[in-house]
Amino acid sequence: MTVVTIALLLAAGFLSGAVNAIAGGGTFLTFGALTLAGIAPISANATSSIVQFPGYVTSTLAYVQELKRSGKTVIILSIVSIAGGIAGALILLSLSNPSFRALVPWLLAGATAIFAAGPWLKPSASTEHPSTTPSSLIAQFLTAIYGGFFGAGMGIMMLAMLGLTAGGSYHHLNALKNLLAMMIAGVAIIIFVGGGVVAWMQALVMLPASAAGGYAGVWLAKRVPQNVMRMIVVAVGIALTIYYFVTG
Repeated sequence: MTVVTIALLLAAGFLSGAVNAIAGGGTFLTFGALTLAGIAPISANATSSIVQFPGYVTSTLAYVQELKRSGKTVIILSIVSIAGGIAGALILLSLSNPSFRALVPWLLAGATAIFAAGPWLKPSASTEHPSTTPSSLIAQFLTAIYGGFFGAGMGIMMLAMLGLTAGGSYHHLNALKNLLAMMIAGVAIIIFVGGGVVAWMQALVMLPASAAGGYAGVWLAKRVPQNVMRMIVVAVGIALTIYYFVTG
């Protein structure tokens, strides 16, 4: 890696941690930086999952009490999420880099649209806990497949689907979303590591930067409006989408 590449990965890792702490959407930055650094699309996607994983763990730990109150819903949706995450990761590994590269601009366009619509997709507050329904199981399984396959915008997509199909207050749904996202990413990472598609050197550069960015994000969250960070992430998503369409 050149000095310029290392600087790019450090900056992307730091910024992804910061925007995840404030508004979410760090995957756009890590995936984009890794591909610009010359990493093949499938490897960039797998490596990005590893870089994002510590944030899923810490956000889940912050919601332990809410998760305890959701009872068997957590267990059932966790099983569904693991199954979907495995399926999505295996689908990704079954593709060639050129095939996945052809899908990337469409995936980015869809994820950017979902992320931009995030404020309108959040469920309305309720006093009820999330519940397991046939529709919530189907919706979560499909979301988990997408999360294991690509992942950008997965959190907002999951929050919207859970709100529509499982019910519950925002904080209980957000707690559930964080846990399920951690499980989807976790099983996908295991498969990616087993498939030998992780760019470890780049991951090791980005991981501490992402952790530092997450810590700094708490400070930024008190000073930078969330809408500003959301607009920055959407702008990055649009730029990457155009780039991949043009260079495809």
